[in-house]
Amino acid sequence: MLTKLIAEATDLDFKLALETKKPKSWLKSVSAFANGIGGVLLFGVADDRSVVGLEHAQRDAEAISRLIKERITPLPQFVLHPMQEKGKSLLALEVASGRSTPYYYKADGVMEAYIRVGNESIPAPDYVLNELILKGTNRSFDALVTDERREDYSFTLLEATYRERTGLRFEPSDYVSFGLADKHGFLTNAGRLLADQHIVYNSRIFCTRWNGLEKGSIFDDALDDKEFEGNLIYLLQSGSDFIRNNSKVRFAKKAQYRVDKPDYADRAVTEALVNALIHRDYIVRGSEIHIDMYDDRLEIQSPGGMFGGKPIQDCNINTVGSVRRNPVIADLFHRMKYMERRGSGLRKIVSETEKLPGYTEALRPEFHSTATDFRVVLKNVNGNMDGSDHDATHDNMHGATHDERVSALLGFCAEERTREEMMSYLGLENREHFRKSYLKPLLESGRIRMTIPDRPKSKNQKYIRVE
Repeated sequence: MLTKLIAEATDLDFKLALETKKPKSWLKSVSAFANGIGGVLLFGVADDRSVVGLEHAQRDAEAISRLIKERITPLPQFVLHPMQEKGKSLLALEVASGRSTPYYYKADGVMEAYIRVGNESIPAPDYVLNELILKGTNRSFDALVTDERREDYSFTLLEATYRERTGLRFEPSDYVSFGLADKHGFLTNAGRLLADQHIVYNSRIFCTRWNGLEKGSIFDDALDDKEFEGNLIYLLQSGSDFIRNNSKVRFAKKAQYRVDKPDYADRAVTEALVNALIHRDYIVRGSEIHIDMYDDRLEIQSPGGMFGGKPIQDCNINTVGSVRRNPVIADLFHRMKYMERRGSGLRKIVSETEKLPGYTEALRPEFHSTATDFRVVLKNVNGNMDGSDHDATHDNMHGATHDERVSALLGFCAEERTREEMMSYLGLENREHFRKSYLKPLLESGRIRMTIPDRPKSKNQKYIRVE
């Protein structure tokens, strides 16, 4: 019975005994479970899951019910299950995920709402508390009406994009029917996020193409970095362009044709960006979406964890339901055919990536969420090439041997050259193959040197032949 309960619990907390003098120690978990996805408190079980038992289970059950009713407001739904395990009495307090959030712990002049982060129950930060208040009143951030008037702003990009993707005119009445403004002409937050002007400060994307496999200094280790702000459609287009400009389409030669091998599937990239834009938390002050590109992967990170659900890494993406944090924006993006309504975005990211030439299970996209963010990781299908495919083909072109190509490269480096110039001279595209087969051996042998040796990953780094 105990094993089955532990296996089925959405979240779990163990309590050796019932604390009645300082009940906040466990009541904060009741608040957190009700504010989240629910959970179970097991009384009479140690943290190592060893069964200790309760001496007065019936009295403890009455105290649990009384303390919850006295100190948690509003009253959450809960069920107490008396249990017997190894001849010892236990109590399982099952707390349901609540609809009337936030659920507060209220006692001793303190009124706090709690949330779960990992295995702990912590006070909800202000932005999470605001989101819980919206959820409890069945409202969303994007549907809130503001004091900004529609007539004070332009929506050229929205109207043009809508016409292009649907074939329909964006009528003045659509602003109200689509939830972008109220009948008095005041914009909702969704309307503000789709205006041509940048009036929602958090509506930003920071994009960086890093040199190598890890982050470094933006000044020395970034091959390309851009910041975009404003209209959500503009952010989608700009983010897509940045990724496309920093990706490559390689090819493999066959007998009668060639096979294009893009680093990433365009549709998977679009789905990941749309997911970030429509599901992110816009309440978090000073937050933005981050696109980080490395030699072997692309990461898209957005503020706000899974809305109303457990961490995505603990879910089966084929069955996980879709609960939208910003339903007005999601509906409009669906109308413009950027996404589907049935919540299949994550599955689409996987299925589109699986279609790429050279795909293996090791390159399967990854999804990770915490209480405060959501991250999608797309693996570069060409990121682990060791020159055995596209670049190896170029190495053998024109009948040149490896030694002949090295000799030619040394002649080319009589003047200072960037890595990109050296690769272009050899007709190579794979950075890792070039590093292993040419750059590293030449540096280690002392035949070429760096112009900025104390900052090896500097974006201004160049190489020159040693005379």
